[in-house]
Amino acid sequence: MPNANTVVVLDFETTGLSPGVGDRAIEIGAVKIEDGEVTDRFQELMDPGQYVSGYIESYTGITNAMLAQARPCGEVMRDFAEFITGYNLVAHNASFDKRFLDAELERISTDYSGQFSCSMLTARRICQQAPDHKLGTLVDFMNIPIEGVFHRALYDSEMTAKLWLAMLDDVRERYVLSVIDFGLMQKLAKTPKHAVDSFWRATCHKGD
Repeated sequence: MPNANTVVVLDFETTGLSPGVGDRAIEIGAVKIEDGEVTDRFQELMDPGQYVSGYIESYTGITNAMLAQARPCGEVMRDFAEFITGYNLVAHNASFDKRFLDAELERISTDYSGQFSCSMLTARRICQQAPDHKLGTLVDFMNIPIEGVFHRALYDSEMTAKLWLAMLDDVRERYVLSVIDFGLMQKLAKTPKHAVDSFWRATCHKGD
């Protein structure tokens, strides 16, 4: 039964919104968490072989000149595939990051076995009083110290990891659970917001 506090939290910076129209990854950042503790990190720029727009440069701070010095996407992604081997995955707005992970690994005929859980969908159930569910808003809502700049892959993954662990702590304290299964967090993300309490109480009852 995979524990929700042993995961890899990842974040991509990209040339655009969709690999389906040719957009590529330009940076990957990830934090490896084991039993609730950060044990490793992965961060690297990658050359997508295409021009990055001025908007993306200003949004991320990643310039075409920086990418010209980076390794090609395929080389970086081979290393990243090794980094995530054997781990389930978490991302904020996971559908976005999963699309790019799938697309970049497909280009090098590589796959992964871990499943995804979305910290944004989870936060909509756990942090229902937050003004919105953007990463920066949630970090502030959960009183997590901000020590860097958003929209760089490693920093965003670091903040997502802290948010994920804070939400797990909230659930453990609220429902007196010692272990939270990763699959339960996936189910929670699909549970109607009004039914979250009954979802966890049913889970606690099953554990009795």
